Amino acid sequence: MRRGRRLAVDVGDARIGVASCDPDGVLATPVETVPGRDVPAAHRRLRQIVEEYEPIEVVVGLPRSLSGREGPAATKVRAFAGEMAKGIAPVPVRLVDERMTTVTATQGLRASGVKAKKGRSVIDQAAAVIILQNALESERVSGNPPGEGVEVVI
Repeated sequence: MRRGRRLAVDVGDARIGVASCDPDGVLATPVETVPGRDVPAAHRRLRQIVEEYEPIEVVVGLPRSLSGREGPAATKVRAFAGEMAKGIAPVPVRLVDERMTTVTATQGLRASGVKAKKGRSVIDQAAAVIILQNALESERVSGNPPGEGVEVVI
């Protein structure tokens, strides 16, 4: 397992959840929810977060269907991740499978007593935490960085 802090990003149309982990990759915690409708502003804020946290990489959740296929949402996330990779280079960006993370996060928040309306502001952060935990576990088990790297196209 590589040592170093990582960030995870859960990209949605309205909001983008961000999570971080400690340098040992043990504990993932929520960072913030970035408004997602103004994409250039979202990228600016994400660059600021990357500068502040100095991660060794950023993992971005890639939405796939339960069968593993990629649809329009995955295409949007791939484009977003590509643009992000350009903006934060040389910090690498990796795409990781995020199937069921929002559902799991919603169930977890409801189980802890968070109301649906109040939960909207933190659901994306909770999903980012799950994405990061899954990525860390994948690296622990395989010994390889999680997911697939995003190439920086200039």
